[in-house]
Amino acid sequence: KAVCMPAASATAASFDRDLIRKMGEAIGDSCQHEKLSVVLGPAVNIKRSPLCGRNFEYFSEDPYLAGEMSAAYINGVQSRNVGTSIKHFAANNQEYRRHATNSVVDERTLRELYFPVFKDAVQKAGVGAVMTSYNPLNGIHSAENRWLITDVLRKEWGFDGIVMSDWTSTYTTLGCMESGLDLEMPSARFMNARNLRPLIESGVVSERTIDLKCQHILQTLIA
Repeated sequence: KAVCMPAASATAASFDRDLIRKMGEAIGDSCQHEKLSVVLGPAVNIKRSPLCGRNFEYFSEDPYLAGEMSAAYINGVQSRNVGTSIKHFAANNQEYRRHATNSVVDERTLRELYFPVFKDAVQKAGVGAVMTSYNPLNGIHSAENRWLITDVLRKEWGFDGIVMSDWTSTYTTLGCMESGLDLEMPSARFMNARNLRPLIESGVVSERTIDLKCQHILQTLIA
């Protein structure tokens, strides 16, 4: 009923951009057949620990190779009018205590090793969505990290699609609202009407903030 593609670590070993794009096209066709709007991938975190249980679905330990492979994959899938959600942003490199383990990374290392693949996805491939990671980055959970989502991803790189959380990786309503997160997955545990109404009525959160999140979701859906 479905074609099982090789794992990302295997496909990246081909060093073949055209092949990866063709694989993306095939996945996009499958999504059209199944009436799926967005692929929750590619997963592109840098392989830092051999114990990471998801290394098989990350392309590479090399940021250039990972960037080239992810851009080819995204271009292939999205050529079929199906979105992609690159993940997990950022520095999500192990599974052990992944909700709590703080990734302490200086800015130069982030920009030279961990960020390039995500930047390539935005600027070379026009990725439709970005999924945040479970881990705190330098003490702030990624889904609530305004520097990560708004300052770097949106303002510096020009991303205007959906930023979604990984599953149950949100922790406070206000943190999610202020960071630039658009969509809480798998359900609105914090970003719901009950929690938001008092924040809007008291002026802590503006309606413009809500409108912007809706805009990101709707324009991506329309695209």
